[in-house]
Amino acid sequence: MEFVIADDHPIFRSGLKALLLNAYPDATINEFADGEEAGKFITEHAPQMAFLDIDMPRKNGLELTRELAATSTTRLVILTMYNDGEMLRKAMDSGAHAYLVKDNTSDELVACINAVMSGENYVARSLRRSPKIQRELREYQSIIKKLETLTAAELKTLQLVGKKHSSKAIADLLFVSNKSVENYRSRICKKLELDARNNSLLIWVLEHKNIIEEFSKNGK
Repeated sequence: MEFVIADDHPIFRSGLKALLLNAYPDATINEFADGEEAGKFITEHAPQMAFLDIDMPRKNGLELTRELAATSTTRLVILTMYNDGEMLRKAMDSGAHAYLVKDNTSDELVACINAVMSGENYVARSLRRSPKIQRELREYQSIIKKLETLTAAELKTLQLVGKKHSSKAIADLLFVSNKSVENYRSRICKKLELDARNNSLLIWVLEHKNIIEEFSKNGK
């Protein structure tokens, strides 16, 4: 087995390396302190698995995962201190095959490697067992399903509503009539199950702005 450890904390890299060598004595382990150098190595050498921290200099773990997921055969494991549903969601949306929390690494390392190398995804047990995080993920999935029902014009309108543009300003930006924008807004409210009155659409967009931006970035 050949592994990559990309983390800007040398003590953590040393600890993880020791754990890996204890479980896989013949493993080759390559260490990097920043995401850009790790990405170059992974692209050129295609190791079986890479452990990527989220917060790294030059290129963070999520950026690196997103960049590698579409082209690399390397299995990508996000290994981080972030023990929350939002970061888990971002990691898996970026194309990560696994998400481990540093506090629990030694207990789950081999289980994670076995699962991922068998073609499965793996999520830290502490996150899988958290009712709060499971609720957050269900809510997120519900929002995504609603956004997927929007047309390209409706999604663009939603984004412009989030920037607090008036219907007239939106019409000018989209080169359509005011009536068309009002129809877009009405259909959006229906699909999102919102009351079209009392600024409910603007409030909803502001509450879910980050998810809308990610959804739009990933492509409709």
